[in-house]
Amino acid sequence: MQQRLLGTTGMRVSPLCLGAFGFGQWGNPDHDACVAIVHAALDAGVNFIDTADVYSAGESERIVAKALAGGRRDGVILATKCHMQVEGDDPNRRGNSRRWITQACEDSLRRLGTDWIDLYQIHRPDPDVDVDETLGALTDLVRAGKIRAFGSSTFPASQIVEAQWTAERRARERFVTEQPPYSILVRGVEGEVLPTCRRYGMGVMTWSPLAGGWLTGRYRKGREVPESRRASIVPERYDITLPGNQAKLEAAEQLAFLAEEAGMSLIHLAIAFVLQHPAVTTPILGPRTMEQLESQIGAVDVALTTEVLDRIDAIVPPGVTLEVGDEGYVPPELTDPALRRRPALI
Repeated sequence: MQQRLLGTTGMRVSPLCLGAFGFGQWGNPDHDACVAIVHAALDAGVNFIDTADVYSAGESERIVAKALAGGRRDGVILATKCHMQVEGDDPNRRGNSRRWITQACEDSLRRLGTDWIDLYQIHRPDPDVDVDETLGALTDLVRAGKIRAFGSSTFPASQIVEAQWTAERRARERFVTEQPPYSILVRGVEGEVLPTCRRYGMGVMTWSPLAGGWLTGRYRKGREVPESRRASIVPERYDITLPGNQAKLEAAEQLAFLAEEAGMSLIHLAIAFVLQHPAVTTPILGPRTMEQLESQIGAVDVALTTEVLDRIDAIVPPGVTLEVGDEGYVPPELTDPALRRRPALI
């Protein structure tokens, strides 16, 4: 695979990233099968692996460590994330504080069986923590040699900009990557997030290019909604009675016909669409089985014509997300009434 620069880091990565979300109890609990998937991806030219401490409560990181044992670690750009509660209910063991980031990084290094992490990412924004606190902790980890670079994940454009300006004013290292949700069905980031990343020279690794399975060809009109582990974790995203999900089903049906007319699988159409955005460095694949990996990895050789891209735009217009919950982050101002209502006057 022809490699791409990861933003301004100088690191070169494959145009497809292997995501380890589905390794472990959240997806495939067979460690040997997951290790085989990693090895197959590496043999196909993938050199970029993304995981997170929260994936199967650290099990994903341990599986990745097994797969990279025996001399494979040095040839891989390894990324992981922190922010979410991995275990227990201690409120200090989550979020973007210096205290937790420092501990979480040590925990990930141990589980991954490595001395350094190439890209350490903050999994979500934390409204309770000043971004300077977060950047300061991450900067110290870079200077200590424990991480090579760091990035954000699922940050709104305004917070990406705030972090860049804070880094400059406070002489911190800065976020050099962003990991947003992006697919044909989830195009909200096209309006501000992706242009903002381009302006700041940030690498972009997008999650869920298959829209959580909606663009695999399994979701078709007139068929039973397939069972999946994701549906058991976030059932609202697959509840076909909801208007947003009905819109996704209609779009998936039209896209399946378009892919057939273009002579490719819907999976290849969906991944190639993400690959062709000029701001995107690499989409993250999330196979749980070898069959899924094999069905996805060939998308790197697919180029969509202008006609096909125009027809995609007609089905789901640029900047449109059919179900807002698929964007992965809802600002607390929209969920906490106390942040948008003044106390009643007595």
